[in-house]
Order: sequence, then C-alpha cells, then structure tokens
Amino acid sequence: MIYLDNCSTTKPRDSVIEKITESMQMDFGNPSSLHRLGINSEKILKNSRKVISDFLGVKTNEIYFTSGGTEGNNIAIQGALNARQNRGKHIITTMIEHPAVMNTIKEYEKNGCRVSWIPNGVDGRIDLDKLEKEITDQTVLVSVIHVNNEIGTIQDIEAIGELLSKQTIKPHFHLDGVQSFGKIQFSLIGAGVDSFAFSGHKIHGPKGVGGLYINGKARVNPLVFGGNQEMGMRSGTENVPGISGFGEAVRVLAEQGFKETQKIAELKKSMTQMIVEQIDDVIVNSPSGKLSSPYILNLSFGWTRGEVILHYLEDKDIYVSTTSACSSKGTDKSHVLKAIGLDDNHIEGTLRLCFSYEITDEDIARTVQVLKTSVEDVRSVMRR
Repeated sequence: MIYLDNCSTTKPRDSVIEKITESMQMDFGNPSSLHRLGINSEKILKNSRKVISDFLGVKTNEIYFTSGGTEGNNIAIQGALNARQNRGKHIITTMIEHPAVMNTIKEYEKNGCRVSWIPNGVDGRIDLDKLEKEITDQTVLVSVIHVNNEIGTIQDIEAIGELLSKQTIKPHFHLDGVQSFGKIQFSLIGAGVDSFAFSGHKIHGPKGVGGLYINGKARVNPLVFGGNQEMGMRSGTENVPGISGFGEAVRVLAEQGFKETQKIAELKKSMTQMIVEQIDDVIVNSPSGKLSSPYILNLSFGWTRGEVILHYLEDKDIYVSTTSACSSKGTDKSHVLKAIGLDDNHIEGTLRLCFSYEITDEDIARTVQVLKTSVEDVRSVMRR
C-alpha cells in the first residue's frame, strides 16, 4: 500500500498506539478524581501538555486540549468574538480558509458581523496591502489559515503579526494551524499570535484529540460550561488515552528535529519534477520552495476527472484525495482552487497528494507510473 492522503489523516505511530493502549488498560481513572488512579491520569495530562507547550515554545498553562482542529478553531474564533462583542463586529479572514473556519465566520456574518474576505494571488498568499486597508477600529478578529489544507501555501504570519501589532487596539490574531503544526518551523510568540488550533491525527497521533494555544493575555470566552476542566476553557472529562497518544506523537516530532521534513521535501521535489516531465497538460497548484508545505502537492490534469483517477490509483493500492476530506463529499468545486484562478477544466482534474515519513523513493516512482497510465486512460475516453 502507498498512502498519500496524509492531509486527511495519518497512520498512528507504533509508540503512539502503545501509549494509548497502556493508558486505557492502566490509567483509566478520571483525572478530576482525588484517588491514585485519578492522580495518575492527571499526570498524563500534565506531561503531554508540557511536551506540546515546549514544542511550540509557549507556557504550559496556555495549552488546552480539545477534540480536534474544528473544535479548537471554533473555541478560538467564537470565544474571541464573544469576548469583544461590545468593542466591534468586524472580522477579517481569507478566501481560502478551511470549512471549520469559513463556515463559522459565515454564521457570524449572517448574524450581523461585517466580514472582509481578503483575496490572494495565484500562489495562495494573501494580499497584505489589502489586509492593512481593511483594518479599522472596529476590527476584533483576524483569522488566517497558516498552511492551506488543499494547496499547501504557507502564509507570512510574521508579516501579518507585525501589521496587526501596529494597530492602536490590536485585533485578536487567530491561526488555523492544523496543517502547519509539526510540519514546518515557526514561532507563535515571534508572530504575535493570540490563538492557534491544531490536531493529533495529522501528526501520526490519534483521532478525536487536538490542542489549542491561547496567549495568556488574550481574551477568549469559553463556549462549553460544566466542571471547569481545561482551566475552565473546555469543560468535560478529558480524553486521557487520546491525550497520552497525542503527547507521544509530539515527543517523537521533537526528537526528530524536523529531519523527516527535510526528507519529505526532497521526495516532493522529485515527484513534482517526474510528473511534469512525464505527463502533459498538468498544472502544479502548490507554490514552489519555501512558500509551500513540504507535505502537500496539489496537481491538476486537464481533460480528466480527479475522482476517476483517484479510483484508478485505489485499484493499484495507492491512496490520494481530490480535495479537503472535510468537503470532498460536497457537490461544489473547490473554493480554494477558484480563489487562485484555476479554470473549471483543471479544477475537475485535481488531485492532492500528501506525504509522510513512511513514503520512499520507490513509492514515488510507482505512483508516478500508475498516475501517468491512469491520466492517459481517462483522457482517451473523455476526448472521444
């Protein structure tokens, strides 16, 4: 099997599975309980929180555990807006956000907030001049996807943060970091980020657990009330086995020191070159070099259908995607590909290939070979 759908989810590492299993068997106590089993579970939360906070270079009490990226984005966005509702109702975001952010902000737009949707160039980078022009004294939130989940574009968060820091009253700066956490190097403190949502299952950890960084000075109101778990930000009994596995996944990332990322960057570069050389009428939608995540390669093949090619590859035990897994079952064309100006013919023939540390040179060569044959077969039918 060649698995190239790692933006949708990743295969948990063996050590992660071991940690989860051990926690479920031995440390099943409620972390809020006062007895030994509860204290042991609480230690797991503390240890994982420290591993993650150290990895991000932030304070331990600024990390909150969630159920994943969607919940983290919702807590940060809604919580920040609710805390500032008396100061203003202006939101700034981009045209290429993940549905978890875009649909949340659209709900606030329906209910009276003014939203500025900042356009982007063909590389997916947002227009900083237009961003600056949109900021007013009523702007309370700027939400940006750090690494785009479809084409891999990396936004210049340092430049955005510097721009926002110059404002008399700084808007809350939120990042959707689901595709950047553990994949690229950055500094939340250096960029002046107020909140940052991330997820376990994108970094070879378990599903159903994520994290949210909230700067200690930022004002974010909780959305769920109950027993005041997670320092009152996210009430409800914590997912101890999931958090244990999440912490282990981050521990491995910290230990690797981005060595895996360097290898993956070379694989992506090699695969891109092979595809461009061997298959005609192909558009590489992912920006080149440091403007794009090493883990994401988005390609459009003219006169094909992405979902048809996907199944061709699946028959050969190769797994890819056509778009974001969170929107792949919808009928609308990708809003991200529309935003970068791609024509309908090529949007229809788009594939997203996402890498992991398990992919080899042989996997790349095999995939390109099967992809070339698949594209030729589909075109031979469509051009009749």
